[in-house]
Amino acid sequence: MKARENPFAVQRVLTVRYRPQGWTWDQLLSRLADLHYRAAIVGPQGSGKTTLLEDLEPRLAQRGFTVHHLRLTREVRRFPTKTWQFLRRLRSGDIILFDGSEQLGALRWSLFRWLSRRAGGLVITTHRRGRLPTLMTAQTSVPLLSELVAELTAAIDADLPNLFNRHRGNLRECLRELYDQFAAGTTRPEIAGFTAERPRTPREPVPNA
Repeated sequence: MKARENPFAVQRVLTVRYRPQGWTWDQLLSRLADLHYRAAIVGPQGSGKTTLLEDLEPRLAQRGFTVHHLRLTREVRRFPTKTWQFLRRLRSGDIILFDGSEQLGALRWSLFRWLSRRAGGLVITTHRRGRLPTLMTAQTSVPLLSELVAELTAAIDADLPNLFNRHRGNLRECLRELYDQFAAGTTRPEIAGFTAERPRTPREPVPNA
C-alpha cells in the first residue's frame, strides 16, 4: 500500500478534530470565561489535548482575542530568548495557548506565569492538575477510538480493545500502530473516498475490461 493510500497517514489523521465528550463548545467557552480565560486542559499523552487547544483558536478569535501559540516537547524543553522577550509585550487583547507546560520546571513556570500576567488569557495543556484551574480533563476510551477509526476507514479487522489497552489509552500511539499494520499489508481496508484493490486468488475470475 502506498503511504498516501494508508487510512492512518498523518495527513488523514490531522483532519480528525477533537470530539467533545459530555459537553458542548459553548459550555466549555462559558467555563473558560468564568475562569477569566486562565485554565488548564489536563490529560495523559495521546488524549487529544493538543487538538483541543488548536480547535480553541478560531473560537477565541471570534471573541476578539489575538491568539498566540507556544509549544514545548520532550525534545525542546526551553523557550528561546525571543519568547521570553515576547511575553513582556503582551496586552489584554492577547491570549496564549501553551501546549506542553509540564516541560517547564517550577521556577521557569513561575517566571512564565508572572511575565504573562498582562495577557487577557492563558490556556495550557498539562499531564497533572495544579498549575492553573482545570478547564477540563481529556479522557479516552475504546468507543472513542472506534469512532476515530470509523471516520478514517470504513472497514477494519484490528482488535481495538486490545490495541487501546496495550497503549494505555494513548490514541496517538494506537493510530500509529494501525498505520504500521496497514503499511505492512496486513489488511487492505476500504477507505473513505478510496477503495483499495483486493488481491485476487487464482480461482477468482478476472472481470471483463
